[in-house]
Amino acid sequence: MNANHSKLGFPRAALLTIICLVSVFPLLWMLLLSVKTKTLTYDPSTWFFIPTFENYKAIFQERDVINYFKNSFIIIIFTTVISIFIGSLAAYGFARFNFKKKENLAFWVLSMRMLPPMASVIPFFIMASLLGMLDTHLVLIISYMLFNIPFTIWMMRGFFEEIPVALEEAAFVDGASRFQVFTRIILPLAIPGLIATAIFCIINSWNEFVFALFLTSANASTLPTTVTLFLSVSGVVWGEMSAIGVVTVLPVLIFAMIVQKYMIRGLTFGGVK
Repeated sequence: MNANHSKLGFPRAALLTIICLVSVFPLLWMLLLSVKTKTLTYDPSTWFFIPTFENYKAIFQERDVINYFKNSFIIIIFTTVISIFIGSLAAYGFARFNFKKKENLAFWVLSMRMLPPMASVIPFFIMASLLGMLDTHLVLIISYMLFNIPFTIWMMRGFFEEIPVALEEAAFVDGASRFQVFTRIILPLAIPGLIATAIFCIINSWNEFVFALFLTSANASTLPTTVTLFLSVSGVVWGEMSAIGVVTVLPVLIFAMIVQKYMIRGLTFGGVK
């Protein structure tokens, strides 16, 4: 039996290694381009060279990347907090109350998450234009909530359903109100789920491109939209575009590595301990 497992183990490990290399290669290639000179950028056969950080210097000094980073940070914080607050209340309602066509309504809420961004960005653009909200943080916060709140409801409903109803009934006997039960008993028990949901909301908002591109132009543009700055009639500035790609990916990558254990703990969360 052990011999058979060892024979199967090597091909499986080799296959997984190849898949990992294929997945990581675009990131490595982007990193390689970001430290090449403009001349070497158009020579893909050059793998060994003296790296330069001129592209990074250019995007910070000439492209005002810090301002885009600040916009992304502000929008993500507000979007995540509001989405978690509203989504948790709605999820608790779906988990604890029985009403007519509850499952149909729950599926309709989840279907909002399935809506392609290009299908909803045009109505958002028209409404934001009429209200004078284009190129503001507020319009992106509202639009990001369009896909974060349904995701929060879908995630948190499962977490709330795993918490025993007997805990709430005992609190009701002691005279606690529904809101007190929710804030003092349910939410503390669901903290792992809240953390996992917040992490996914942050990552989804950070990587969002379509809404940020169409609804902003300068004042509220986020970091992913900066890739369009390097497209012109004279060609593509590959070095600086790769540098901005690395700067955009790096915070999310570091964040995911730091909170990985919290994501796993939240996704395997159970109400009975």
